[in-house]
Amino acid sequence: MSRLLEGRIAIVTGAGRGIGRAHALELARHGAKVVVNDYGVTLAGETVHTNGAGDSPAHDVVREIEALGGEAVVNGADVADFDAAEAMVQQAIDTFGGLDILVNNAGFVRDRMLVNTSEEEWDAVIRVHLKGHFAPLRHAGAYWRAEAKEGRQRAARVVNTSSGAGLQGSVGQGTYSAAKAGIAGLTLVAAAEMGRYGVTVNAIAPVAKTRMTEGAFDTSAMALPEDNSPLVAWLASAEAGDVTGRVIEIDGSVITVENGWAHGPSADAGARWDATEVGPALRKLLAEAPPPEPVYGAS
Repeated sequence: MSRLLEGRIAIVTGAGRGIGRAHALELARHGAKVVVNDYGVTLAGETVHTNGAGDSPAHDVVREIEALGGEAVVNGADVADFDAAEAMVQQAIDTFGGLDILVNNAGFVRDRMLVNTSEEEWDAVIRVHLKGHFAPLRHAGAYWRAEAKEGRQRAARVVNTSSGAGLQGSVGQGTYSAAKAGIAGLTLVAAAEMGRYGVTVNAIAPVAKTRMTEGAFDTSAMALPEDNSPLVAWLASAEAGDVTGRVIEIDGSVITVENGWAHGPSADAGARWDATEVGPALRKLLAEAPPPEPVYGAS
């Protein structure tokens, strides 16, 4: 097998199980040295205890990578903790000599209809998904900017994790959908801001049978977590330097480039609109625009 990532250094967050674990293993198979981050929480974000030896799912993934002949190290940071995220980036630099790849994947769900969602549930989900993308990206970005200014620009790659819920919406997942939509927006801005430092920033919207989807949907025909990881490995490669600011859905064998918000039909009144004229004008524009894709789970 050709190795796309020989000698490159990666962080994968939420890599103890599911899609994150699959990403870490795939990157390692292609030659990357991997910081395997996992905070060790349940599907709902509650802390779980390690076994008596202090092992966590991340330790198991490191052992799997080492069995493949690769190099990896465990990181147990809460990725939404600003200082802990900085320390995670520094761990990659101190352990392996730098950082080339950041795969932001960590997250959990607390599904509720909007009228049943508590403030605590909203805050927890937004924190781990959205701030948990921002904090590692901010610190990795600062490192790559410093490297570029010192004449050591790296072919740096960020792969964020959005979702169809964030792009089309999903009934019963208002908080999760808002967080994942925020990640898509953050991806676009980061790509525009960080390109000057040699950094590409893209997001995937993976479809897979995981702890997060089981129980919420019929997962019998869904792809496996590892089916998403070849796309991540390629986006993380030096070869992918011309691809940035994209959101790409991966569903088993199907890759789809998502088209996000874009300007559609418009009308100019030439002056401030009269409220009574807005309705007819807007209805005409809506008739000219393509209909929105349906929200997942909508009847």
